[in-house]
Amino acid sequence: MQHRTLGQQGLRVSALGLGVMGMTMAYGPSRDEDGISTIRRAHQLGVDFFDTAELYGQGTGSNETLLGNAVEGFRDEVVLATKFGFDMTSETPGRGVNSRPENIRRVAENSLRYLRTDRIDLFYQHISDPDVPADEVAGTVGELMAEGKVRYFGLSNVGSQYIRRAHAVTPVTALQYEYSLFEREVEDEILPVLRELGIGLVPYSPLGRGFLSGVVKPADEYPEGDMRRWDERWQGENYAYNLNAAEQLRKLAATKSITPAQLALAWLLAQGEDVVPIPGTRSAVRLEENAGAASMTLDEADLARVREILPQGSAGARYPASIMAGFRTD
Repeated sequence: MQHRTLGQQGLRVSALGLGVMGMTMAYGPSRDEDGISTIRRAHQLGVDFFDTAELYGQGTGSNETLLGNAVEGFRDEVVLATKFGFDMTSETPGRGVNSRPENIRRVAENSLRYLRTDRIDLFYQHISDPDVPADEVAGTVGELMAEGKVRYFGLSNVGSQYIRRAHAVTPVTALQYEYSLFEREVEDEILPVLRELGIGLVPYSPLGRGFLSGVVKPADEYPEGDMRRWDERWQGENYAYNLNAAEQLRKLAATKSITPAQLALAWLLAQGEDVVPIPGTRSAVRLEENAGAASMTLDEADLARVREILPQGSAGARYPASIMAGFRTD
């Protein structure tokens, strides 16, 4: 597995990481033993960058605990990233936000305990809090870094001006943001700022929540609890447009004897050495397929064909307006 460097602070990670969210939420029922087996197989394949969050356990710590248990035997060989920023105390955990300094510290202590570790390698603000300025958030994480509890500071789901303000207080190592063949919003304003400041990009949902994996079905065929039931990209005309694009990408992948998922990940890796996608999966077989993309190269003709198929990404918004309102661009 190749490695890349995130940020000017020198965080070295595998070119592809593993997102752990779906092992406990968002995609229907799951079994911890399957998640642990997949994480350990990822380590065997050279993947050393694992991503979780307080939110993914719905306030119970289940996702972080699963990851901590899985890596116990090789903790010092991997990079663990987790996130703070949601209010997990409401009747519906995660519906509100909370980046007050005392909550950041509370989440950090909980995450250290759940992950069974003495330091968080990369600590992201998951979503901004309109009541807490970026510089105050950055200052609090900077204090945790000075105390040795956090190694690197990250942001997620924020815009260029927010990034600048936080970075001026505590250097930001990476921004986590949705980015894929389907979702290209980050390219216009955010990616240029990241490169100006020397901040890495960690794309989440790099396979379009599975749409680009080559196996997809209409929204109403997914089980209750699966977020694809309400995702606009799986609805009506959007679904038809996106399915047609996915079929064309499948044909392009076939000409190179690779899978659609490998094509999508190779495309992301081709966008720059500062880009480290974190595809998520519960399946060891799918994991092995994804990991293979790290050794694949697309030529200029391939990249041009991708632009023809999806010049501006998918049809349909990636989140409902109520959620997107919380992704600050200022």
